[in-house]
Amino acid sequence: MDIINVITKEQNLRREQAQAVIRLIDEGNTIPFIARYRKEQHGNMSDEQLRAFDERLRYLRALDERRKTILSAIEAQGKLTPELRKEIGEAMTATALEDLYRPLRPKRRTRAMIAKEKGLQPLADYLLLEKTELYPQQEAQRYVNKEDGIPDADTALHMAMDILSEMLSDDAKERAWIREKTLREGRLVTEKTGKPGKATQQNEKLAQREAVYEMYYEYSEPLSRIPGHRILAVNRGEKEKFLSVRIEAPQEEIVQHLYRRLNLRKTSSRDVFRENEKTAPYLQVVAADAYKRLIAPSIETELRGVLTQKAEDGAMTVFASNLRQLLMQAPVEGKVVLGWDPAFRTGCKLAVVDRTGKVLATRVIFPTAPQNKVKEAKKELNTLCRRYGVDVISCGNGSASRESEQVIADFIKESGLPLKYAIVNEAGASVYSASELATEEFPQFDVGQRSAASIARRLQDPLAELVKIDPKAIGVGQYQHDMNQTKLGETLHAVVEDCVNQVGVDVNTASAALLSYISGINKTTAKNIVAYREANGRFRSRRELLKVPKLGPKAFEQCAGFLRITGGSEPLDMTAVHPESYDAARIVLKELGYTPQDIAGGRTGKLRERVASMKVTAGGMRGGTAGNGRLSLQQLSRDTGLGEYTLQDVLSELAQPGRDPRLDVQGPVLRQDVLSLEDLQPGMELRGTVRNVVDFGAFVDIGVHQDGLVHISKLSDHFVKHPLDVVHVGDIVDVQVLDVDRRKGRISLRLLSPVRSAGISRRNAE
Repeated sequence: MDIINVITKEQNLRREQAQAVIRLIDEGNTIPFIARYRKEQHGNMSDEQLRAFDERLRYLRALDERRKTILSAIEAQGKLTPELRKEIGEAMTATALEDLYRPLRPKRRTRAMIAKEKGLQPLADYLLLEKTELYPQQEAQRYVNKEDGIPDADTALHMAMDILSEMLSDDAKERAWIREKTLREGRLVTEKTGKPGKATQQNEKLAQREAVYEMYYEYSEPLSRIPGHRILAVNRGEKEKFLSVRIEAPQEEIVQHLYRRLNLRKTSSRDVFRENEKTAPYLQVVAADAYKRLIAPSIETELRGVLTQKAEDGAMTVFASNLRQLLMQAPVEGKVVLGWDPAFRTGCKLAVVDRTGKVLATRVIFPTAPQNKVKEAKKELNTLCRRYGVDVISCGNGSASRESEQVIADFIKESGLPLKYAIVNEAGASVYSASELATEEFPQFDVGQRSAASIARRLQDPLAELVKIDPKAIGVGQYQHDMNQTKLGETLHAVVEDCVNQVGVDVNTASAALLSYISGINKTTAKNIVAYREANGRFRSRRELLKVPKLGPKAFEQCAGFLRITGGSEPLDMTAVHPESYDAARIVLKELGYTPQDIAGGRTGKLRERVASMKVTAGGMRGGTAGNGRLSLQQLSRDTGLGEYTLQDVLSELAQPGRDPRLDVQGPVLRQDVLSLEDLQPGMELRGTVRNVVDFGAFVDIGVHQDGLVHISKLSDHFVKHPLDVVHVGDIVDVQVLDVDRRKGRISLRLLSPVRSAGISRRNAE
């Protein structure tokens, strides 16, 4: 198999592109580094394209290794024919490969093997003859041997039929046909496992779990149309023993197909169907037995595996997209934030952090049940907010958040302070606060104080704070605990890695957790960077990184461009320009009338206009300048030796050195008042933040404790294939209330339009 040719066709690439990417990967380069600093070699492929390429490459290489193992095993048996070698060489999936190997794969003794050992293969062959003189019962008398365990003709016939059943089951083409037929026309059928017993009736939580699966108690849906989220829901219901699940295939058609297969007769030009009336009844039994006993169970297992894999892949894609949007939310810069970790019995934990994220103070207040010390809580809030100049209160959305939000909104109105508040998704905060990392970061704080500090920092810089938490615990996916955890972890780690490297980090302030996601840096090296910084003070240049233990030239090449140093000895270190392009960048600056020191002093304001004019006049120019005296990109490329893509990146960086791409994203909604479920009425229009996107819609925080659901059918007036085509986590959207079920705490919404500049009833957004 030509792997390069396969990937080239699948991903619509040029052969030289595929060769370049494979070479770069095999040389040990990371995906972020390849995507950003080797664009000329791969033709400006995105991070997502490169990761898809890398995953497919690993699959095809593993498939090739398995192919070699199978060929070697069959050759050792002396059964590798030219035809079989060709078929194995052309197999493009693991399933197709294993189907071909199935008849020759070593296995435990089967009924067919035992029959062959007893010399019944000729009787099996007899049943396949087009014409026979004797009836099978008569022919079988010849094989009766009581000493060998064949007491009568019926036993001999059944054993011979076992041989034919296994022959059908091992036929790769027939299995492929049945698999496709079942997938195309089969149905997934679910039923309730049984009547609820006393334990179910007495246990409210169990009863609630049972109610989740009510729609699947008598449920059936075509395999070809069932969406991924229902596959995962059914799998969970089966795992929790609320549901029994089976695949209903077109059994009669399949059995008849297998029967015809047994009666195909070779002619000079084609296969034709001809029955032998003497053997027909036996072959009908063989076809039914082969399917029901040997083929159907394994095909059902395979197809459920395929459907689950497809559903998991889809769910991982949604999770990855949600995580990317969450990590890339705009930071709230230059604000003193009070983090509020809500709770009932143990009290609400508060932490004030300054503009750099340093914790200034922590407190515990008890405004919620059972203490209900609202007055005392507001007094403490007033003291903290005035003493430290708090600008924003960041409240977690966990238990007691609704009650806490009401206290916060009332306090803002009563205090007269220019305060706003935001509700922050606190998923994973408790995981972080109890982690070894949090203990190292805040050894003097308890878990509640750490959680409050984390909630405050999440508003200030979501990316820097969320990287400290296992991505699977962040809570923006669906059925994530039911998936292949290894693959999910790899997928989400790649998303975090891409986001961190896209933004870049300040090497003099970044935590070890954040640094560990930088291209070329592992957890050990990240800790070494922090230790070096603490022992020697601030890094003055990127080159100084080479003094860090275990950070060699290769690691430096991979990480240098993503690490920023502000106020150091080399002005270009504050940009995303890679050190390998510094000489070229200086030529660019000189040609445009600037120096590296102008970057450090923020004096490159006009450079963007110069770059824009160069792009406009780039086509068809000759020499160093155009007729109007403007530089051409072509000439600048020749002068610097930079390729087109790298030159454009260098120009963009010099025009806006060190710009955070997250600043182009709409910031979070900051509020001053609060809504309750009772305030909501159908027809109300509100502004909210998309908290999660799933296959069937999007959950939107509209300022009520319970997020509202915009069903996929209410996202647009037009057909929407998937909610991600319309909205993403972190989007600020306008919605209309369609229905409020106060008993169940459910809110149904309709998406209206993108964010409007005007405020919306009872809400203030920034």
